[in-house]
Amino acid sequence: MEQERRYSEMTEHELRQEIASLKEKARKAEQLGIVNEFAVLERKALMAQAYLMNPDAYKPGGIYGIEGDPGTYFKVDYLNGVFAWGYRLGGDGKEEALPISLLAGEKK
Repeated sequence: MEQERRYSEMTEHELRQEIASLKEKARKAEQLGIVNEFAVLERKALMAQAYLMNPDAYKPGGIYGIEGDPGTYFKVDYLNGVFAWGYRLGGDGKEEALPISLLAGEKK
């Protein structure tokens, strides 16, 4: 039985292959109407994509849009690996972590 490797252990090429595979599986799940599986595969692809990004491009105190949620902004308190920890502006104020691949451009 092959053990799954962590995204943090994969090369850029392996990550790109994994993202393509996950997106293809998600597309098939969507076509078959398997909504839960589609959502899980989309999230996995976003997680893998975060490992291709540079965490240094995101700054504590910065306010960023959230991909797929127009008009919602996230204030970063700190970064831990490829996760930005902070809270949604206008939300309930609870701290949460988002993969940096979900953060859109910084709000000016």
